[in-house]
Amino acid sequence: MSRTNFDTLLEAGCHFGHLKRKWNPAMAPYIFMERNDIHIIDLNKTVAKIDEAAEALKQIAKSGKKVLFVATKKQAKQVVADKAASVNMPYVIERWPGGMLTNFPTIRKAVKKMATIDKLTNDGTYANLSKREILQISRQRAKLEKTLGSIADLTRLPSALFVVDVMKENIAVREANRLGIPVFGIVDTNSDPTNVDFVIPANDDATKSIEVILDACCAAMQEGLEERKAERVDMEAAGEAPAKGKKTRAKARLDKSDEEAINASKVAAFMKEDEEA
Repeated sequence: MSRTNFDTLLEAGCHFGHLKRKWNPAMAPYIFMERNDIHIIDLNKTVAKIDEAAEALKQIAKSGKKVLFVATKKQAKQVVADKAASVNMPYVIERWPGGMLTNFPTIRKAVKKMATIDKLTNDGTYANLSKREILQISRQRAKLEKTLGSIADLTRLPSALFVVDVMKENIAVREANRLGIPVFGIVDTNSDPTNVDFVIPANDDATKSIEVILDACCAAMQEGLEERKAERVDMEAAGEAPAKGKKTRAKARLDKSDEEAINASKVAAFMKEDEEA
């Protein structure tokens, strides 16, 4: 059974494309007709493509891997943030940091820096700093939170990218293509679908259209997460769960060493970076 239907997509305005003069010929297979100089998307194909993408996303979620959602256009930001958070997936809704995928270690350093600032704040290291220094570090922390807070739990490259408007997010798509990361995308009639692995032909400008598509995809991912959880429960019941004792002790040793490494010298390093910036 399909996860969406023609009427639901029609009501959400998923069929509205762009003006004829703005079209990309590569989208011809997904265009049903032209009306009032506007291309109309074939919603029967959209339904099929949503089902195909949803099934692939379900398997990714079931395997315990991450899908990075990307949408920096105003009408898609909040919808993407809410839907991605509902399935515990990372997302980017502010400006795409260039090299986020191709230079991932550098991004991870920035995320770790944010965590280190939090630790220094909590252990009282900042107590002896001046108000000006504290203000500088607080501003730096807020800036990092705005751009990278939503990917703080992304410790490795995502297994897939879900993009709203592949034209606007072309840098993200190119980085994913370069690394061989599958791309799922809502593709309008003015965009090029050739670099997208799972094309969902639909209106990428209307909030309702984006929401309906994400509802179907995230529902499938939630099913995958629940199936994964059920399988783990069955494994534990059968006594097949992997031993976690050593891993926990190792993590405890790492946490202890991290705490010992945090000292006043790091505060000086932060201040130095701010001065250089």
